[in-house]
Amino acid sequence: MPVRMEELENLKEMLLKMASHVERSIKDSVRALTERDSDLAEKVIRDDRIVNTYDVKIDEECVRLLALKQPMGKDLRFITTAMKITTDLERIADNAVNIAERALELNEEPLLKPYIDIPRMREVAQGMVRDSIDAFVNEDKRLAMDVIMRDDEVDDLNEMVLKELMFIMTQDPSTVSRAMKISYVSKYLERIADHATNIAEMVIYMVEGRIIRHMVPNEITQ
Repeated sequence: MPVRMEELENLKEMLLKMASHVERSIKDSVRALTERDSDLAEKVIRDDRIVNTYDVKIDEECVRLLALKQPMGKDLRFITTAMKITTDLERIADNAVNIAERALELNEEPLLKPYIDIPRMREVAQGMVRDSIDAFVNEDKRLAMDVIMRDDEVDDLNEMVLKELMFIMTQDPSTVSRAMKISYVSKYLERIADHATNIAEMVIYMVEGRIIRHMVPNEITQ
């Protein structure tokens, strides 16, 4: 029995809801840091269970469809891609929780420096997550490629943050603890961008049946 269109739409809807929660977690975790809002940080940590619940539900539905419907071709790629995407979304949410935890710690200490590049990193990384999911839903290879190309922007911002923090620590050793925690936040955002890139790569696999992991950009576009 083939997979019904409504079954695929239901799977897509669950994944969109999960992605919406993940996006909110990214935004709120960084806002908890920049606005020194510990209540918001605690909410991000509590709400992680919502993402975990979607992760389990989507995996269960994918396994059910694979076992009972034995899909082939494009339907098979759609379902297996959905399973992999939920794993990356769950890990993105975990990184948002990590940011919220560092926010709780940093909010108890004097502000080291105004947060400038961290919010910029959040904006780019969150946009990559949103667009990678849109690319999946719309089977948009071009948008997926755009997400992949944006990863370098986050890497560059991460490097800028780390260099600035290193300078601050060498000038004043008393800042080491706070600077290290901020560097962790920057690294978590860089990892979020990496997971968004993973999703975009899987979208290209779903659309073209072509695995592009470990390829350099000019190889992907050939």
